[in-house]
Amino acid sequence: MNFHLVEQQDTIAPRYELRDFFQNPQRSAYALSDDGSMIGFLQPINVGHATRLNVFVQALDQGKPIGTPKQITHETERDVDGFFWKGPNTIVYAKDFNGDENYHVLAVDAQTGKSKDLTPFEGARAGIQDDLEDDPDHLLIAHNARNPEAFDVYRVNIHTGDQQAVAQNPGNIIGWQTDHQGTVRLAIASDGLHTAVLHRRHDTDEFSVIIQTDFRTDVNPQFFDKDNQKFYALSNRGRDTAALVLIDPNQPEQEQLIFENAKYDLLGAGYSRLRHVLTAAYFEADKLHYHFFDEISAIRHQRLKDLLPGYEVSLQSATRDEKTFVVAAYSDRTPGHRFIYHDETQQLHHLGEINPKLNPAHMASMRPIRFTARDGLEIHGYLTLPVGMEPRDLPVVVNPHGGPWARDSWGFNPEVQFLANRGYAVLQINFRGSTGYGRRFWEASFGQWGLSMQDDISDGVAWLLKQRIADPNKLAIYGGSYGGYATLMAICKTPDVYAAAIDYVGVSNLLTFMQTIPPYWRPLLEKMYTMVGHPEKDRERLEATSPALNAQHIKTPLFIAQGAQDPRVNKAESDQMVNALKARHVEVEYMVKENEGHGFQNEENKFEFYERMEQFLEQHLQPKPRRKTHK
Repeated sequence: MNFHLVEQQDTIAPRYELRDFFQNPQRSAYALSDDGSMIGFLQPINVGHATRLNVFVQALDQGKPIGTPKQITHETERDVDGFFWKGPNTIVYAKDFNGDENYHVLAVDAQTGKSKDLTPFEGARAGIQDDLEDDPDHLLIAHNARNPEAFDVYRVNIHTGDQQAVAQNPGNIIGWQTDHQGTVRLAIASDGLHTAVLHRRHDTDEFSVIIQTDFRTDVNPQFFDKDNQKFYALSNRGRDTAALVLIDPNQPEQEQLIFENAKYDLLGAGYSRLRHVLTAAYFEADKLHYHFFDEISAIRHQRLKDLLPGYEVSLQSATRDEKTFVVAAYSDRTPGHRFIYHDETQQLHHLGEINPKLNPAHMASMRPIRFTARDGLEIHGYLTLPVGMEPRDLPVVVNPHGGPWARDSWGFNPEVQFLANRGYAVLQINFRGSTGYGRRFWEASFGQWGLSMQDDISDGVAWLLKQRIADPNKLAIYGGSYGGYATLMAICKTPDVYAAAIDYVGVSNLLTFMQTIPPYWRPLLEKMYTMVGHPEKDRERLEATSPALNAQHIKTPLFIAQGAQDPRVNKAESDQMVNALKARHVEVEYMVKENEGHGFQNEENKFEFYERMEQFLEQHLQPKPRRKTHK
């Protein structure tokens, strides 16, 4: 079978059904058991009015699935987000409740289907610290059941749920790191403004501080070297971008530089447990880029690129002997295909296509752009144009990302493709503060919510208008979380620019937002005060840049969507905005889902949200009619 990414067509793409973009995939998240005898994946089950993703497992024979898949999780309220194998027979996954992000960790026997909640603590949040690859019966789990503001680490029996504390948090630890034996050896402490790396040689020793910095300087441990003595870290000490370094705890101020990129932060690094070698580091420019340290990894990556022309490739799962892999092949126009790859035979076995209903030839390319902000700062982003339409006087949806200390990335985005399929150009801007562009670019966002960060978005729109790509009368803005805040600020600060706005779980009042953050964010509150603003010292600025307190400037039709269980952006944020606008008789639609949190996960809620979005944009932007629906 030949897998070559088809070219984008140059005629207007047919109109696809909305659900084709947002429905749960028939199979996804493939993962191999340690010994390669089984494969697991997520598959939707029917719950009457919608579907829910659950874990299925299937036997493998010489690397190919055989027999009938068996369902081993039975979640009906929410999708299983992800899972991993613990040894050859156990599946581990996490679930929360209606989007509250208080995750429980569960273990399921892949043979019997018997499950065990390993963290049955009401109101607590848990996550995997180390899968303890060499221990068939235990995991290291971090949770905050003892103290809502602090995560302790426990050694947990996957069969019984019995737990033993291995690292107790004194209250200021925001991260832990284990060595290759599963011993907690490093800790990251913070008071918000200052950060320290702590180290111990043995699990019976006390931790001692080896590195101290302010929060602007980041030393982020990744993993230990093969001897469990030195550790690799991503560090921006003495440089603008985060580099991969090797640190000796006996000489912590000296960093051995392994690899750096002068323009972009390194995002992470890979390590082979089997061969005990550093494999790769990666960073994101317009696309994701890899730098390989060992020949085996480099040759494998290139071979997969040759076998799958036109696609980007990544390894998503591997057997313990590192001979068999799950490979993802994807692009900006398709979530792509998944394969089993055998290193020894160099053969691919096709597992499935993530979304076969969407023809990549009908999907839009995501084009990297850059422009200069009003203060001279270079800003990057992406522009997606509807297929087959002349890039002149198009209706445009400006889509600022959340975080804000995150970024938009190149790749398949169902929201963007849906909007492009409806005839809209989509502008995504990595405004100042977006991550991956170095410390100076990040620090340029401090104290700039609603100010220069907002100006970057406005400058991107001005650039688009100058290119004559956008119809100035048909501009909309839509964003979630911080992107929702940026949406609200846009229609406060530039009320004549946008014909419509959509705020999805967005912040509306900077003062109340910081009063309602989850308890496990509180150790970083002083950092937030520096980066966003202090509620007392900066009160005047925070009030001036809080949309709910400046609703008198808003005249743009607005649609707001909110999850009632959102632990990050409390429902009261959206309530404030809606009440302020209704008091002034400004048009506002409001959608609240009681069983959702910070963004909608359940399929039926996603469908309803995007249906409402589509109607709202059509009403206010009136795009040109599209071709008939694709069947």
